[in-house]
Amino acid sequence: MNAMLKLLLAVTFILFTISPSTHGYDPLDPYGKMIIKWDLLHSSPGQHTVLVKLENVQEYRHVEKPGWKLSWHWVNKTVIWDMRGAETTEQGNCSAFASSETLPHCCLRRPTIVDLLPGAPFNMQVSNCCRGGVLTSMSQDQTNHVSAFHMTLGSFPGYPGEFTMPHDFDIGVPGYTCGNATSVAPTKYSTDKGRRKTQALATWEAECLYSQLKSSQSPKCCVSLSAFYYENIVPCPTCSCGCSSSHCVKSGVVPSFLKQKHDPHEEVSPVVQCTKHMCPIHIHWHVKVNYKEYWRVKISATNLNTRRNYSDWNLVVQHPNLNNVSRVFSFNYKAIPPLHSSINDTGVFWGFKFYNDVLIQAGEIGNVQTELLLRKDMGDFSLREGWGFPRRILFNGDECVMPSPIDYPRLPNSASYSSRLSSFGTFVLCFLLLLV
Repeated sequence: MNAMLKLLLAVTFILFTISPSTHGYDPLDPYGKMIIKWDLLHSSPGQHTVLVKLENVQEYRHVEKPGWKLSWHWVNKTVIWDMRGAETTEQGNCSAFASSETLPHCCLRRPTIVDLLPGAPFNMQVSNCCRGGVLTSMSQDQTNHVSAFHMTLGSFPGYPGEFTMPHDFDIGVPGYTCGNATSVAPTKYSTDKGRRKTQALATWEAECLYSQLKSSQSPKCCVSLSAFYYENIVPCPTCSCGCSSSHCVKSGVVPSFLKQKHDPHEEVSPVVQCTKHMCPIHIHWHVKVNYKEYWRVKISATNLNTRRNYSDWNLVVQHPNLNNVSRVFSFNYKAIPPLHSSINDTGVFWGFKFYNDVLIQAGEIGNVQTELLLRKDMGDFSLREGWGFPRRILFNGDECVMPSPIDYPRLPNSASYSSRLSSFGTFVLCFLLLLV
């Protein structure tokens, strides 16, 4: 028995160490990534014009406030003379250009670039800029998943003026790791209403992959379950997102540090309400009604983070009956096409714009909910063995902790149920005999 237990633990450890989230591979979105694209538009000795794009080609992961912060390391002594559509967070030491009429925009060896905010001056804008670094996912909005900016580059006095691609990229969003740029086919541009095409002198791309383990050492959400046929609620597992209660907030209490205003464009550490699971996000799945040809499910998401609103949130759910969704109430829904299967068992849910697309921080209206009406496939449908509950749930691309399968709501025991019916029948018979 001890040998079997050791073998099981060893296999579990191996599976954990090669977990997809560790290395940035997501089986639900295997081709999902962030792409940093550089187009060299013009190049002459000492001056180069570059168009840089950040493209989010992920089905459901997005970048919300405070947005991306792109940085890299220059190989040569390069300076940024001018920028449009973005700006660097610091200018750096530009004293080498003191004799120039104007100073460069940035002289740092490792600059950090941020997107301009909405409402930036028109002469500073370029196409696909000025959203504060926010990038939508492909499922939710394919029109705002790209950010772009222009740069005019030069060199420090006495250094070669040829253009060299930088390295060591970082997009400043937790969980992402970027590789170095590689040369690809030059980008082509359409002009004169599509009658003529021009192209960049050269194009490079760097890919950034997401790892939940790198983003956070502990999960960020958990799932509880209930059903109309089961009297109890199966709660989130204890300590799903950690066990420390030193920085949690009791319900109804507002500590002084939470009353202080903070910059909405800066990331703040989460402070959650005190619970047994200690998660910022709590998802609840309730099997509500069982009809003849349909069944109904209610899903709710509660924000227990007292310091953050979740903008453009989304839920990814995996369940075999999602291939037959009849109606979704109060949420948007999109099926994720299967990669190696003929069954659409995975879908993305998100809120309606200006209605419930923002999950408000705890202490306010920190809850959104929907109901699903699903048509039964009589060959598969069952309420036994936990079939009616999801296989996986992700919030904003992070996997949520599920209860143990042995704790799932169960149908009433048939023997005890028959016994209760028999007792009731005996009671009715005795009552009738008394009336005779």
